[in-house]
Amino acid sequence: MYLLSRLFLFLTKSPDQLAKERADAFLAEATDLYDLEFRMRKLDRDVIARRPSWMSQH
Repeated sequence: MYLLSRLFLFLTKSPDQLAKERADAFLAEATDLYDLEFRMRKLDRDVIARRPSWMSQH
């Protein structure tokens, strides 16, 4: 029953919610302040890299 409820929760979450949870988990694994800042910059770079070039503000 537990597995079924977890599957239901997984299927009902939006892609934005899943991405936020993944990012939060990634940031929570930071070992110190410098690691946290590095991980925050990495997430920012990944968001920019996924954006199509026609959406850039140049």
